[in-house]
Amino acid sequence: MDLHGKLAFIGGGRMAEALIRGVIEAELIKADQVMVVEPVYERREFLKENYHIQVFENSAAIRDCGVVILAVKPQIVGKVLDECRRILDENHLLISIAAGIPLVFLEEKLAGRGCRVIRVMPNTPALIMEGASALSAGSLASDEDLAVAELIFNAVGKSVILLESDLDAVTGLSGSGPAYVFSFIEALIDSGVKVGLSRSVAEVLVLQTVLGSVKLAMETGEHPAQLRAMVTSPGGTTIAGLHAMEKQGFQGIIMDAVEAATKRSVELGQVVMSARKKE
Repeated sequence: MDLHGKLAFIGGGRMAEALIRGVIEAELIKADQVMVVEPVYERREFLKENYHIQVFENSAAIRDCGVVILAVKPQIVGKVLDECRRILDENHLLISIAAGIPLVFLEEKLAGRGCRVIRVMPNTPALIMEGASALSAGSLASDEDLAVAELIFNAVGKSVILLESDLDAVTGLSGSGPAYVFSFIEALIDSGVKVGLSRSVAEVLVLQTVLGSVKLAMETGEHPAQLRAMVTSPGGTTIAGLHAMEKQGFQGIIMDAVEAATKRSVELGQVVMSARKKE
């Protein structure tokens, strides 16, 4: 399967750029069939020069594009959809990556237009083609629409299809997850410095250790507990370190972080809908 017709992006930020790069490198679409609507002149010129795509300031340019990716900040989604309402119709699939904006909000903004909608929660590793994305279909979206969206986001990593009710959990886990991982990496590096290594050496060892551990888990398919057991010899250094981590409640801290982020995602969605009701 490939993308038919033209692909448009409303918003030309870093996530949009990652997707542009992904679909072009995967040869899902030719560069001259990709267009971006972006208000900032310098950003338009950057994307045009580096990816050889079409760039526009006005959203009228998306009229002939079958797939439109909404890649703007959540605060301005309502305004953008109001501007595009007359353009988007049954010939369009709108894919929104605006964080926290529920399908019901998107579909209400486009009510009566017949536009199909899919909501996606990606994460920042998509910037290096290693993202994790979750997709949820709106009421009018077909299996073919989901397949198209899956194709696009698989070009920048891996994707899963879920019910929208699961997206808050996805936000708390993989959406916020890179920040947890970076905090862990930073702590490991500082720990290396604390026990006498130079920071540059600690950085090399930690980054390669994390990278290698992830690849080992992915390539072997072994449960993380089994892989941990492989490193943990009786009475050795690793079990001493693991014991210190468990005394501080390491696993509980991670679970609490994911739960807190998930709850915050729910709250932000409620704020969006409350604001919508007041309009």
